[in-house]
Amino acid sequence: MAELAHDPNWPRAGGWPALRPDATGHETSVDLAILGVPAWRTSLSPTGAHATPAAIREALRRYSPALVGGAAALDLGAALDLGAALAFADAGDIDEPDGPDGEARTRAEVSRVLSAARVLVALGGDNSITVPVALGAGPGALDRAGLVTIDAHYDLRDGVSNGSPVRRLIEAGLDPARIVQIGIADFANSAEYARRARDLGITVVHRDDLHGRAPADVMAEALAIAGAAGGPVHLDIDVDACDRSVAPGCPASLPGGLAAWELRALVRAAARDPRVRTVDVAEVDATADAPDGRTVRLAALCVLEVAAGLALRSS
Repeated sequence: MAELAHDPNWPRAGGWPALRPDATGHETSVDLAILGVPAWRTSLSPTGAHATPAAIREALRRYSPALVGGAAALDLGAALDLGAALAFADAGDIDEPDGPDGEARTRAEVSRVLSAARVLVALGGDNSITVPVALGAGPGALDRAGLVTIDAHYDLRDGVSNGSPVRRLIEAGLDPARIVQIGIADFANSAEYARRARDLGITVVHRDDLHGRAPADVMAEALAIAGAAGGPVHLDIDVDACDRSVAPGCPASLPGGLAAWELRALVRAAARDPRVRTVDVAEVDATADAPDGRTVRLAALCVLEVAAGLALRSS
């Protein structure tokens, strides 16, 4: 990335300090922490997704941590500086997160980070990261936990891959009645997996069902289902739910997917709910992005939308 201009009146997002113990040996409390989980080895499509966490961190520096119009509408003044309103931290990257050992390390690190952070955003990596990140939020709480995916795919495939995280979480004990999948698309799934989702009792919001609906209303309904038992809700942001024009760096994105503004609105609406403690941003291959980096930039904006939702929780 070219050197960015410096303006003391225009602070930049990102560049957040490392999550470190304080003088007492405990982690310093923060509002939002990011954690890189560069999984890629089980991906069904060739991918360079392991390069994406670093690319998202770099892209964050392009943006300001300020809400303007939306903040004013909520009587928060002319603007809300998220950098002043929230404490951020960067927990680094998981080393070799693929495979059973890598997933175990990821679960342990997610649990550690959540002991200090109100919300954790995992930077993928492919969609396989959804399993250890969701489990790290509280493997003993799966009887009350919920899952909301923003994804064009059911992710109910057999085996272990980026196409199987939803099935694996169900097998680990997550009740499919508390799973909502937003953005499921035609020509991106098989009839067999559609039947599997129906038979399991998963709530599916097809891409066509989103036309003309306010994203905040869709997410409110999803959270009512996923959070019905009062447990933690994990939000899986699979960027390939978006239209290929805005997400060319996602191997499986299709023409006709979500608009960038729809994805961002859904993410902010989800993050406003206190039951959402863990989020993953997945399926972006930074090495296959357009020259302008639009997919990685959208992923970075999703991180900031989580921060915005978190800051607006009490509004």
